[in-house]
Amino acid sequence: MKEALKQARKAYRLGEVPIGCVIVYQGEIIGKGYNRRNTDKNTLAHAEITAINRASKKIGDWRLEECTLYVTLEPCQMCAGAIVQARIPQVVMGCMNPKAGCAGSILNILEMPEFNHQVEVTRGILEQECSDMLKDFFIHLRERNKQEKLERKAAETSES
Repeated sequence: MKEALKQARKAYRLGEVPIGCVIVYQGEIIGKGYNRRNTDKNTLAHAEITAINRASKKIGDWRLEECTLYVTLEPCQMCAGAIVQARIPQVVMGCMNPKAGCAGSILNILEMPEFNHQVEVTRGILEQECSDMLKDFFIHLRERNKQEKLERKAAETSES
């Protein structure tokens, strides 16, 4: 999870929501990713999707059947679906996502018995550190947005 947090910090430095992910196979990290949706202007540029793509290329198979995925925030519906499709057997999460999480918060796609593959899920690993990074990011984002709004208003006033 510490490696996933390192990935999340990369997203934070880019001004992206700080979410990081790593995939481990036989004790080795074979896929890494961090959120880059705004940077890449791509809906699919989630940490988990990037890590899955890289891990699949590394081992030469779309099936990641002997891997463990570590992610700092509970996956969304897209990422949870990709995890199931990749046949990843184990997911370790930092903090939950009550507004969009699909590994136990809103839905639990990872453990649905109706699918042909279920995932063993471990929750709350380095939870406080993962949660604090997200909270800090959104505090700074709100402050930055407020400042930009004030600056725009001042510019409009000076133009009048």
